This record gives sequence, C-alpha cells and structure tokens, in this order.
Amino acid sequence: MALLTMSGLKKSFGSIEVLRGIDLEINPSEVVGLVGDNGAGKSTLMKSITGVYSLDEGNIRFEDQNITSLAPGDRRARGIEMIYQDLALAPQQDIANNIFLGREPTKKLWGFLPGFVDKNKIDAEALSMIDRLGAQIPSIHVPVGRLSGGQQQTVAIARALTFDPKLVIMDEPTAALAVREVEGVLKLIDQMQNSGIAVILISHRLNDIFAACQRIVVLRRGSVIADLQQEATDMNEVVSYIVGAHG
Repeated sequence: MALLTMSGLKKSFGSIEVLRGIDLEINPSEVVGLVGDNGAGKSTLMKSITGVYSLDEGNIRFEDQNITSLAPGDRRARGIEMIYQDLALAPQQDIANNIFLGREPTKKLWGFLPGFVDKNKIDAEALSMIDRLGAQIPSIHVPVGRLSGGQQQTVAIARALTFDPKLVIMDEPTAALAVREVEGVLKLIDQMQNSGIAVILISHRLNDIFAACQRIVVLRRGSVIADLQQEATDMNEVVSYIVGAHG
C-alpha cells in the first residue's frame, strides 16, 4: 500500500492554474526526486501535501486516511515533515533549541505548576539525535547562525527526525552547499530511507537526484509528465522532459 496518494490535485491562484490534476503515489521507505523548471508547480504541490495550501480539487491520502481537510499541524502530527529551502532556523538560538523550536517539551514546577520548558530534556534529546546522525557539530549550545550551511542543514534534518516522521519533504537541501557537505546530506537521506522514512527530494541538481533517488518524477506546467525509475533513465532523458523536448 502506498504511504501517500495524491489524486486529481488542482490548485489555481486567480486565473493561473498551477496544479492541473496531479496523480502521484509515494511508497514507504522510498526516496523520490521531484524535478521541473521554475514554475512547474513543485513548491505548490509540496505545500498542498503539508496543508499550507488548500486544494481546489482532488484529495490526499496518507496511510490510507484522507487528510485533505486537515490543518498543517495535524498532518505533521501524523508524520509529514517538510524542510524548507530557507531552513526556518533561528540563528541566535542554539542548536538544541532550534531542534525543538515551537514544540518544546515542558515540565511541571514543584509537580503542579505547568508550562515550564524542560531545557534538560531538550539538550539530552538534541544531543542524542545529533549523535545518531553522526553529525560534525562542535556543541549543541552553539548558536545556529555560526554554523556552516551543511551543519545548518543537519540541524534542520535533526529537527524533522526528532518527531518520528514517516515522510520528509526536502526543498533544495544541497543548493548552497560545498561538495563535501552535499555528500553529508546525501548520506543523511540514505540513513532516513534505511530507518523506514520516505523522502521527497526537490532539487535542480540532477547529480544529487540520481545519487539519492529510486524514482524521478518530472513536473511541467502543473502536470506530471514523467515518472521514471532511476536505473532505467539517464540525465539527458530527464532534462528533455524538464525542458519539454520529450513526449
């Protein structure tokens, strides 16, 4: 059974039709590359999956439950996480606080006063997740703004994984990274897959798509125009779909 099923997804902004009846399935533990030119509808599709945008038509099922009308927080609680290109990190806050940003565990003071942030738990669980990822981070108490691009990407991934997702959507995670840092992110994607997590990888870097993904889905003008097995295609074919020279 598919983990995520999209059926007939349509979305317009005014007179501009951005999604034109998307049908797509994502399987458990699968890494799927989503590619397409600017304006193809990739970001709109992902924001429709996470609930940021409401659809005009169509429905989305996750673990065979209809989630089309659920709010973003409810979808996240069910196991859908998205790591945006800007990472949405707080640069002045330390690594541990960023991992739990907006979802801080609390404790009762003297056993009955609620609502106090449990900093010890935050630090312990953040350190555990960073260790699990094998990340090269100097300390969980370092402000995120002082980290390299690859280290910041690792923090964003750690934040997503701390809440036991079943699907992680990554928007251009390697766009601004050096070669060595790209390799680190690709290893983390492999780790996610080995842990049973499905990943949708949005990227313009086809080398990364071919290195990480089993399937490559091409969007063009709001439609899926190709759904390819990685081992049965090559970069030239994918590029030809992206630019509209194929099919």
